[in-house]
Amino acid sequence: MPRRRLSERQIARIQRIQERRRSKVEARAELALAQLDDEAARNGLVVVRHGANLIVEDSEGACHHCVTRQHIGQPVCGDLVIWQPCGPNAGVITALQPRETLLSRPGTKGQDKPLAANISLLTIVIAPEPAPTGFLIDQYLVAAERIGVPALILCNKMDLLDETGHAAFLGGLKHYAKIGYPLLPLSLKQDPSLGPLREHFAGRSGILVGQSGVGKSSLIKALLPDREVQIGALSTATGLGRHTTSAATSYPLDSGGRLIDSPGVRSFRLGAIERAELEQGFPEFRPFIGRCRFSNCQHQHEPECAILAAHAAGAIAPDRLLAFHQLAKAIVRNPD
Repeated sequence: MPRRRLSERQIARIQRIQERRRSKVEARAELALAQLDDEAARNGLVVVRHGANLIVEDSEGACHHCVTRQHIGQPVCGDLVIWQPCGPNAGVITALQPRETLLSRPGTKGQDKPLAANISLLTIVIAPEPAPTGFLIDQYLVAAERIGVPALILCNKMDLLDETGHAAFLGGLKHYAKIGYPLLPLSLKQDPSLGPLREHFAGRSGILVGQSGVGKSSLIKALLPDREVQIGALSTATGLGRHTTSAATSYPLDSGGRLIDSPGVRSFRLGAIERAELEQGFPEFRPFIGRCRFSNCQHQHEPECAILAAHAAGAIAPDRLLAFHQLAKAIVRNPD
């Protein structure tokens, strides 16, 4: 059944209602802040945001239901914040700490929507079945380079391959290892503890991304065997209910690192970017950028193209040059 279209008056009415609700939340935060005593501000970590409600973890691992003060920005999962308590398991966020990194995705209105902050490892999950499609690995790697986050290529479900297939699958990815992206072959059936992956997460805040069917959910369950317990603890501590964890949520790992998870994070895609940004997203291109004869070189058939010369000399893999051209067609936008 087709959805009923709203009139301009109805849309305006909905917008006014939403603005009143936002104003009430902001007023509540300001009132709570005004009533605080002189207790010293505290450091905290935003572990989940659901609408105007945030859960902040303190230095001892306790969780607090917080609202945010006006005009300090929009905290997201992974943000480090300054907050002050204003009741049992409740508080007000008064300041955002500087972010090291910020992962965003294209929003419905063309503006980037922040997903998670301070990520220090982007784990790209692939598998023999379903095989990687499109130039998805390269797209994720460009995203990692764009925000300055190390990337790991996790080859899951390797138990599906025999010895010959195992070697062939990894051989098809060797150009990534040559650039500097580590490859990690794994199988949950053969190593349920995921020891090598836990080592990569140690001391880091990481996420898993990849296409559907490669086993991300199974990996998350293995990394977080007590995930349901943690979700229950968040719900109990804050009184917000289990629906809060439908958004990006940061979970502590036994390794000392953290795993950020949500359907939105797992299905993250790189949005439209300018050509210069795309070039910078290929680290093997960087020594040659700006050395082409023409400033607007497309790196295809132009004479004295430094990128094509590097490719001919073996410094740029054929698969990577092809990926660059395909991504340029698909996601490059014209600068204003």
